[in-house]
Amino acid sequence: MKNVIKEILGTSMYLLVVLCLTYLVITFVGQRTQVIGSSMESTLSNNDNLIVDKISYRFQDPKRFDIIVFPYQYAEETYYIKRVIGLPGETIRIDELGTIYVNDVMLEESYGREIMKEPGRAFETITLAEDEYFVLGDNRNNSSDSRDPSVGNIQENQIIGRAFVRIWPLAKFGVLKHQ
Repeated sequence: MKNVIKEILGTSMYLLVVLCLTYLVITFVGQRTQVIGSSMESTLSNNDNLIVDKISYRFQDPKRFDIIVFPYQYAEETYYIKRVIGLPGETIRIDELGTIYVNDVMLEESYGREIMKEPGRAFETITLAEDEYFVLGDNRNNSSDSRDPSVGNIQENQIIGRAFVRIWPLAKFGVLKHQ
């Protein structure tokens, strides 16, 4: 009888430690998230599964072209995955031809799939606060991003982490290119 109780206690302690470690990893280190929609095509596709690195931004700030994950403010359990275009303190403007200007200098980038048809709120110059980022989806004409007032500028404390590794589908498994 003593051996059975000892075995149950040992197994219970083992399970408790595993659960605690799992909680700590999910809360502070990384989490799995799934891409829903085509706003990040062709970099990320609908139903791709990613691991989000939640620890890097505790030691460094997001950089231009990083792919970040943040919650959508008007729906619980809804997360957006977008690319950082504007950094804190910068000005962003998108002209009628879809050209992006950062601090009045044309942004050289190759992530947008096609010419942006709708500059949204960025048609007028947007000045980012010291804790704000301007984000766009790579599929610019099919993306709800910082151009849309319902998304707006993303505050640093809203950022969950950086999309790090695609784990599904297996054929596309690998570390994501940010820069």
